[in-house]
Amino acid sequence: MSKTIVAMMIDQPADWEYGPILAAARAFFGLQTAIAAIEATPLTSMGGVTLQPQHRLSELDPLAADLWVLPGSPLWEQASAPEPILAAIKARVAGGRPVAGICGATRALAQAGLLDDRAHTSNEPGYLDDVPGYGGKALYRDGSCVSDGLVVSASGSAPISFAQACLRILVPEQEDSIRQYRAMFAREFA
Repeated sequence: MSKTIVAMMIDQPADWEYGPILAAARAFFGLQTAIAAIEATPLTSMGGVTLQPQHRLSELDPLAADLWVLPGSPLWEQASAPEPILAAIKARVAGGRPVAGICGATRALAQAGLLDDRAHTSNEPGYLDDVPGYGGKALYRDGSCVSDGLVVSASGSAPISFAQACLRILVPEQEDSIRQYRAMFAREFA
């Protein structure tokens, strides 16, 4: 059976943050992808693309999918993360199921307490300091992407490193293909 990634989104997701992982998972690695939100009403990405979530959060078993990905959005910075999302990602990690957040979504990981006892990163040092309940400042790493296997955190400027870390969780046996995927994008800067 194919593995599944659920992109758990709030409105205004950053197109460049979820695009690489969902496209690679589906097109190159044969994984299933789905978009979910608190409600199954259309979302508008930062680029103006209308996204229709296939699932509402209340319909999902937090432990069923192989990975949940939370893309960034400016809305993560404007208010506390929605409680239903916080409860679901806490349940996932408590159940041994991975979750990955990039850019502003690392604020949800921090608010859920998922960064208090593990190495992590975000957009820059200090970016998470004002998140209610965040207690992981000593474990912050100034880098593009950090993964402990259950929680992946990444800067919004590192969507390919983020995709690579997510793929390593899902298809670790395909490390050569994962490296080729990264190399495909690295050629632009060679």
